[in-house]
Amino acid sequence: MATFKDFRNKVKPNWCPGCGDFSVQAAIQRAAGNVGLEPDDLAVISGIGCSGRISGYINSYGFHGVHGRALPIAQGVKMANRDLTVIASGGDGDGFAIGMGHTIHAIRRNIDVTYIVMDNQIYGLTKGQTSPRSEMGFKTKSTPGGSIESALNVMEMSLTAGATFVAQSFSSDLKELTSLIEQGMNHKGFSLINVFSPCVTFNKVNTYDWFKQNITKLADIENYDPTNRMTAMQTLMEHNGLVTGLIYQNTEQKSYQELINSYDEKPLAHQDLNLNEEKFNQLMTEFM
Repeated sequence: MATFKDFRNKVKPNWCPGCGDFSVQAAIQRAAGNVGLEPDDLAVISGIGCSGRISGYINSYGFHGVHGRALPIAQGVKMANRDLTVIASGGDGDGFAIGMGHTIHAIRRNIDVTYIVMDNQIYGLTKGQTSPRSEMGFKTKSTPGGSIESALNVMEMSLTAGATFVAQSFSSDLKELTSLIEQGMNHKGFSLINVFSPCVTFNKVNTYDWFKQNITKLADIENYDPTNRMTAMQTLMEHNGLVTGLIYQNTEQKSYQELINSYDEKPLAHQDLNLNEEKFNQLMTEFM
């Protein structure tokens, strides 16, 4: 049986020292080992940005996609081979700006993929611009006078869009983050896990100390019920979204795959399609 060490490869991450993404990588590797996966049972699909590099740092199937397009690729992989556990990953700019259209529709589609967003409230790879998660007044190279736009409340948005698994964690809390990723992997449907992952180079506001002072753990809220959507929304609003833990889970709604009548019993990746040249040319002719 594989352990987290089997999900390590020889590629050294080139993130800045202290970057929260190191912990996200470790949590994915630990979670994969804890749920009993082997490296060839896992596919990690990533987008662009510092966080997009993560697919190359984990010993599994990996795909480094283009900006904002990790989710459509991940959904295609899962549809072709349901035997794989599929993780999509990226940053807040990748998932909540150019990729927001894909994020919303993946949520409502409820396809069986785990989406892990490394949220540092800034564009890091392009050297520090305001992102959709930056608070109003946030000063960067792109908003030297302070941002005049409000930050996107992604957890509230996810609940509104009909998400069946919504969680949030802090990269310095490796135990909680690992547990949430395990739960997300085991959830039958779309799992969104937003991770506060501080950018130590360009974001001098939302630092490790800032998060420690402002985060509320849901485990510390007496009688919090993650199966109650209204309670989840109210709690998020009361704490300005700065909560960590399992926010909401709906285990009754069926996943996308379960609702497709034509979904064959045998994964597409394992079917013998007998696609010879003659058949290929015929399909191309029909397509054109």
